[in-house]
This record gives sequence, structure tokens and C-alpha cells, in this order.
Amino acid sequence: MQNNHADEDHDNFYHYSDYDDPEGNEEGSYNCKKGNCSVTKFRYPDGTVRLRNPHIELMDQDILYHLALGSESHDLVEMFGDVKFVCMGGTPKRMESFAYYIMKEIGHKLPTGTTLQDISQYSYRYSMFKVGPVLSVSHGMGVPSIGILLHEIIKLMYHAKAKDPIFFRIGTCGGIGLEGGTVVISDDAVDEMGNHYYQVPMLGKPVRRPAKLDRRLVRELKALADPEDPYDTVTGTTMCANDFYEGLKKFYKN
Repeated sequence: MQNNHADEDHDNFYHYSDYDDPEGNEEGSYNCKKGNCSVTKFRYPDGTVRLRNPHIELMDQDILYHLALGSESHDLVEMFGDVKFVCMGGTPKRMESFAYYIMKEIGHKLPTGTTLQDISQYSYRYSMFKVGPVLSVSHGMGVPSIGILLHEIIKLMYHAKAKDPIFFRIGTCGGIGLEGGTVVISDDAVDEMGNHYYQVPMLGKPVRRPAKLDRRLVRELKALADPEDPYDTVTGTTMCANDFYEGLKKFYKN
């Protein structure tokens, strides 16, 4: 009997793909068959992050400007090599509060005489806190701000040689067809036009990348929901926009 869930996990968890068409045209398609993959693996066999850009590993130093870190100026393996979870949310204060919450939940104790520090405070862009294997990072508002952070956070995990890091985005969202106050675990994501891909201009040409999520992780998170919670927890489609007001008009009416 064929295990369809295993195929879904393979396609969405173990690999990241562009559309087959290198120009990013709409007719390109996602193509991966278990055991015979035509997409780029995003992890090495030992679980460490594999970057799509082959030139990064040839650089003398990779400066993560918006995080105030660098591959030569900091011992990133020592600082972040044990990271398992990267949790991202909107504001610095929110993610600082989340870091303290996680510290209590996992029973992590800071060394005597130390306090929780904003690792990226001198970037003046994002705030980042580390609690054991958990990174808590602010991403600002909208796709452009999140995109900049993701570029540098993924490279940070690469330089740190972190194994099998899992990325979460936590916070308010545009839940499609759902009542306000519902907790949504995203199993699909769209932009302002309802497209299931992220489009970015590169060298004067639009490049589209499919918005693929880890379906196995979605199922694991949904299984943690408590029926006694005073709110509904569902899986569903969420939207991320470039603009908070006009960009959301397609789905929200004042």
C-alpha cells in the first residue's frame, strides 16, 4: 500500500524547490518524486543547512549586516550551533516576552550573573534573543522586512552548522475564511492576489518561488491542540502582504 503522507512529507519537508522553469514563468511546475528528485535539497545528509547560493561558502567573510553578526567576527558555531527552533514574530518587545515565556516552559536557566540580551541590538533593525536551543527574533512588518531577515537567519544557521532547524512565524495573520480570534496553523500561504507563490524581481525579471510548508509539522502542531482551550485551533490558509492597509483590501473590508 502506498503511503501518501510519506510522499507529502518528502515533497514538503526534505526539499525546497523553485518552479522547474529557471525564468520563474507561471507554467513552471513543482516536480519531485521520492527517490528521484529534480529539486535542490536544502539540507546536507547530517542535517545542516545547504544554501542555494554556491558562492557564499567561497567568501572570506559573510557579514549578516541586519543582525550585527559576521562569519569571521563571531564564532557562530559556538554561539548558535545548538539551535533547533527559530521563532519569528513582529515586534522586538513581543519576541523578548516570548523568549522569557520559552525560558520558563523549557526550564532553561541563565548562568549566574547574566541576563537575557538582545544579540542584534546594534543592528538597530531586528532584535534577537537566544534561550537554549530556541532563537526568538523580531521580523518587523510585511513581506519585505521578513524577507531580509529570512535571508540572514538562514545563512546564520548555515554558518552555525545548526542541524535540522525548524522555522516558525508566530503572531497575528490574515486567516482566509476564518473568524477573528481563531488560532491558525498554516497549511497553505498566499500573497495579496491569492497566489500560492512568492514573487520577487531579480535582475529585472520576476522570479516566482512556491510557498511550500512542512505538512508533517502542521499535523504535529495540530495534534498538540487541547479541546479545553478557550479558542479554536485549526489548519488553514493564511496571507502575507506587502502593505498592512491597502495590501489587505482584497480580503478585508473596512
